[in-house]
Amino acid sequence: MSFFHLENNDSQARAGLITLHNNRTIRTPVFMPVGTRGTVKAISQQELRELDIEIILCNTYHLYLRPGHQLIEQTSSGLHKFISWDRGILTDSGGYQVYSLAPLRKISEEGVFFKSHIDGSAHLLTPEKSIEIQRSLNSDIVMCFDECPGLPAPYEILDKSVELTARWAKRCLSVPLNKGQNIFAIIQGGLNLDLRMKSLELLKDSDNDNAFAGYALGGLSVGEKNEEMVELCEKFVPHMPKNKPRYLMGVGTPLDILRGISNGIDMFDCVLPCRNARNGQAFTTRGPLNIKNSRFTMDTGPLDPDCECKVCKNYSRTYLRHLYLVGEYLAGQLLTYHNLHFYTQMVRQAREAILQNKFKEYFERFLVNYSSARWTS
Repeated sequence: MSFFHLENNDSQARAGLITLHNNRTIRTPVFMPVGTRGTVKAISQQELRELDIEIILCNTYHLYLRPGHQLIEQTSSGLHKFISWDRGILTDSGGYQVYSLAPLRKISEEGVFFKSHIDGSAHLLTPEKSIEIQRSLNSDIVMCFDECPGLPAPYEILDKSVELTARWAKRCLSVPLNKGQNIFAIIQGGLNLDLRMKSLELLKDSDNDNAFAGYALGGLSVGEKNEEMVELCEKFVPHMPKNKPRYLMGVGTPLDILRGISNGIDMFDCVLPCRNARNGQAFTTRGPLNIKNSRFTMDTGPLDPDCECKVCKNYSRTYLRHLYLVGEYLAGQLLTYHNLHFYTQMVRQAREAILQNKFKEYFERFLVNYSSARWTS
């Protein structure tokens, strides 16, 4: 059975199935909640299963530093057992966290020397080391180690990043994985279409055995304007391999995700639904809702009248506002549950629309409702 099966195209939008080694399937398009340290913040694995979430993302950099990949391998033979999660896991390479968190880092051909943001200890993360860590974590999908430059950046810097990322990808392929693990390449190149095309071709050239199971767009949501990212995706995504999953890393808002789907992206991850929940924001079919707003002080309605999640069925806006204002942990837990339900249902509805060749109508209807901004007054 192939790793990826494309079920239908509706213009550029795609619906497909990813099949993991134990015959678990992931329906695409798919949104992956971020489980940074082996947990999606403020929600349990049991609740993730209730939401029928099929895959989560865990962070190689954080798990390498604490508790350590060797401990996870020795005690549990990998992340699935360690975190009690029997569904899909994708691990990132650690490259972005080194870029964004390390107070001191130095990039060379060998890899990245950095000091831990936790205790200042020195580490060298190479392409080989990144894959070895992910092999110990035994994730279902492994990401190549890449260089992630911030934007905006000069052409020369982006070009060097593209070439270095391709050389590192080839080294990543030299490290054997566990049975059932699949590796994705990461395309760099900033907002330059020519460099993105160059990155893609270099990665294809390095993949002599057709080992890359999917391709990801990295280096976005790192300082560029939103409309610049949208334009780049519109122009570039159709050039990505059609027979493999396409993954837009670290994106994003509901509208960013639906625009990505319209351009042919299959996979997304972002901290937004969980982080914003902990800061009092709920995503609803009628636009974002800030539960701190005084207008909800006496409001006994649900977060979203159109939502069927257990939070909207059982708790009022006035109660959720009270929980948030007094600092109860339950506020973040309930808002996180709702937001993940919203994201999951959004991409599932988009998938069904694609299968029925009605994605454009779905997106237009969603956009009208979501952009009405009824909660901001």
